[in-house]
Amino acid sequence: MANSESRFRGDIQGLRAIAAGAVLIYHAGVPFATGGYVGVDIFFVISGFLITSLLLRELDGTGKVSFGQFYARRVRRILPASLVVLVLSVVAAMIWYPPLLIPGMRRDAVATALYVPNYLFANDGTLYLADKTPSLFQHYWSLGVEEQFYLAWPLLLFLGYKLFRHVRGTRLLAGALAVIVAASFVSSLWYTQASQPWAFFSLPTRAWELGIGGLSAFWLTYRPKPLTGTRAAVVGWIGVAGLAVSIFLFGAETTFPGFAATVPVVSTALVIIAGDAAAPRSPTAMLSTRPMLWLGLISYSLYLVHWPILRIPQMAAGLDNPLPTWGTLLLGATSVPAAYLMYRFVENPMRHASFLTRAKARRSLLCALAGSLAACLLANAAFTYSAGKSLYSNREAPLTVLQSPPQFTDYVPRNLQPDLREAQDDTALPFQDGCHLDFTTTEPADCVYGDAAAPRLVLFGDSHAAHWFPAVLNYAQTHGYALELHTKSSCPSAEVEVLRDGLPYDECDQWRDAVVEQVNAEHPAAVILSNYDSTAVDVGNDGYASTWEDALRTTVENLDVPSILIADTPDLGTGPSICLSVHLEDVTTCSLPPEQALRASTRRAEQQLSTDLGVPYIDLTDLMCSDDLCAPIIGNTLLYLDSDHMTATFSAQLSAPLAKELDAALGTVEQ
Repeated sequence: MANSESRFRGDIQGLRAIAAGAVLIYHAGVPFATGGYVGVDIFFVISGFLITSLLLRELDGTGKVSFGQFYARRVRRILPASLVVLVLSVVAAMIWYPPLLIPGMRRDAVATALYVPNYLFANDGTLYLADKTPSLFQHYWSLGVEEQFYLAWPLLLFLGYKLFRHVRGTRLLAGALAVIVAASFVSSLWYTQASQPWAFFSLPTRAWELGIGGLSAFWLTYRPKPLTGTRAAVVGWIGVAGLAVSIFLFGAETTFPGFAATVPVVSTALVIIAGDAAAPRSPTAMLSTRPMLWLGLISYSLYLVHWPILRIPQMAAGLDNPLPTWGTLLLGATSVPAAYLMYRFVENPMRHASFLTRAKARRSLLCALAGSLAACLLANAAFTYSAGKSLYSNREAPLTVLQSPPQFTDYVPRNLQPDLREAQDDTALPFQDGCHLDFTTTEPADCVYGDAAAPRLVLFGDSHAAHWFPAVLNYAQTHGYALELHTKSSCPSAEVEVLRDGLPYDECDQWRDAVVEQVNAEHPAAVILSNYDSTAVDVGNDGYASTWEDALRTTVENLDVPSILIADTPDLGTGPSICLSVHLEDVTTCSLPPEQALRASTRRAEQQLSTDLGVPYIDLTDLMCSDDLCAPIIGNTLLYLDSDHMTATFSAQLSAPLAKELDAALGTVEQ
């Protein structure tokens, strides 16, 4: 076995420093480090290399793996600092987080304490590179991947070692593991195209990165010094260059992980393999400088503490008040001494604590279990405490009267409908009965409300059509129509190209074409079109407006039945309920001027289309916005359940004004 596996590797410590530093400056918003998220991939390769090296030494020396001691060492290495940061983050959230975010915080904290946050984020469809409201514990996803990897990898190595030890064992074992790595890589490529969140967060799609580190350990263990001299130096610098390319040239638009992940992963492996030779003029000297060694020493604690240090002040300031770059840079710098303190007083002492190291493995494992349970209890206590807070002022508001301009309520009234805690669930019926389709469905739903033999109105579009359902259904029921619904998540009725997770949303195109074909075959009285008018890219400029107009024109012209357009609703940018929960007496803080809440260019485009094609255009914005303000409360009614969807309560209240507009529109199209 190569002696290099038992000696200190300064270059690996330097790689840790690069990994932690890259993630830190990325999250702090340094503009030129747009690919700093690859620091996690560097960590994965290092972890796979070190763990596999340790296990191979044990297998070569004893022929077995002491699983209890292995997991006890992992517990002492990973969990003390992890659980302390988790607990401190929960306490900080109780103090500074908006009350409505505490339930989500509790859920995320419990998943983190149970070592499965990565699957929670994957199931939520979290887009790591584009999420505007990331979890306080989102950085724990990588620890979840590593902890899950540690459960499987030692067992695979042990079984493979026993199976192949009599038949050219190490080569066959390495080959078998290479097959597993290859399968994981293929799954990563497939899921990157099919479901980016699952590709990004799940163990099966990330295991190949740790596996590459493991295969590097095989190479250096059984082929000592595979590279020497100038060759090692060149390979090492190629690896460093690859890391630089990843950190400084990748960005949010990079399809990741996919093929792109091979750049930081292979580059890290090259540096590790080349660094074993310690060749002159190699990157080892640079990576082993005192500052790099020190930063590498605290890299794990730095990874843990930097995110809550950045995130909690932002939440205290409010989602609608982004911290300036100088502020995030200052917070990022603050995380370095905080990380040292975490390393000095938690991570290192607990790793070497005699009451754990001198005891049987089960003591460490039981302490880990107790720590996880304590974190779960604390998160639930935070939720209970938050649930007892009042989310309204002591005043009532008059019942809602719709008028133009609207009379906004500038406080959160005691009689608000729906109240802030219920707002997110105050959705129209199609969101509850399955008639509003999910992302994957391509066949039109068979959803008709009312007498199927009656003349039909069709409501066609995305979720911004579905949130008009209460008002449109009321009109249909009182005017002798049945209402046929065709709505699908993030899929406008306009023939515009839509991306989902950065990839073409083909299911949307297929569904839209099928709906047009079905509607033309049925010949309803009219089709009512409404959409979120910033579904695609480049929102707000004239080029986008022209694209939107052409796309909507195509749909209207493809329909062989009369069409009616409903203008999109205002967009407040962030869900007002969260803002309102911390500004009970100042609703204007959670409001926007019309020029920010309304997309003037697309509205002009729709009005032009209406004029050109003679299609009625219904715009009720003057009931939601005054000349200088779009606010979330009118009378005792909360208008929005999130940033841009109406509550079902408010939609129903729009029935009367919408009925007048529909009467006029249907009179026009029937002439």
